[in-house]
Amino acid sequence: MKYERIRTIVLNAIEEAVAQGLVKGTSGNIALRDDEDDVIAITPSGISYTGMKPEDIAIVDLDGNWLDGNYKPSSEVPMHTAVMRARPDVKATVHTHAMFATIMAMGENPELRPITPPQCEFTPVGIVPFTMPGSNDVAEKVVEALGDNGRAVLIKNHGMFCCGKDMKAAMAATTYTEEMAVTTFYAKLLGTYEPMPEEGEKAMKALIAADQAV
Repeated sequence: MKYERIRTIVLNAIEEAVAQGLVKGTSGNIALRDDEDDVIAITPSGISYTGMKPEDIAIVDLDGNWLDGNYKPSSEVPMHTAVMRARPDVKATVHTHAMFATIMAMGENPELRPITPPQCEFTPVGIVPFTMPGSNDVAEKVVEALGDNGRAVLIKNHGMFCCGKDMKAAMAATTYTEEMAVTTFYAKLLGTYEPMPEEGEKAMKALIAADQAV
């Protein structure tokens, strides 16, 4: 089987996302770029992740053309491939419809700030206005919101999109962005919302970048 390694990593990641409750049904999609060839392994479209096998993971090129796999690739191929074309540092991308991230993207002036130190690694979190899923338009807006070094964005009425240098990094961004949304939601509900001070956020980001975070 071609590209078994990256297909297996994508399969394991989507199973982890399901186990964490970040993905339900056939929603959400995960992609990983090969280290040597300009191809991407991505979850298929409309297929249950339960019982999925590595050969069911689709292979596309950087322009989104379907090259291999038992099922057609996710309809969100444009978003994943656009980010990987724009950001050579990004090797893995995760898009989910996680509940709290979706909720916190709404409102007139949505903003997601870190509540705890580990969340600082993934800020600032960009906000993308609602655009039709699977379109080149939403792909372009996600690329713009991520910028040169962003790790996570929220998409209004849709979900979130996260990325990283490898699958571990992209999944961490997804997990902590949802955690940020959950803690923010409940803190605001209780009237106790108090994000980390900006100077603390900057200091923590510097520690994380220097690989000295505790």
